[in-house]
Amino acid sequence: MAIFEDEPKKPASAHVLGQDLSLLSVSDLSERISLLQAEIVRLEAELKTKDATKNAAEALFRLK
Repeated sequence: MAIFEDEPKKPASAHVLGQDLSLLSVSDLSERISLLQAEIVRLEAELKTKDATKNAAEALFRLK
């Protein structure tokens, strides 16, 4: 948290798997959980897109 209102809030650092979480506040942990959940949704959407592309390519080559 910034001491003065005009100080910009420092950006959250990237989460590192296996990182020591004991130094993070409850707020920081909640924020990281939200960011990671959003990233999971983004990754799942990309996976669906790639699966659809793969399936379309496989269907095309099966026709020949």
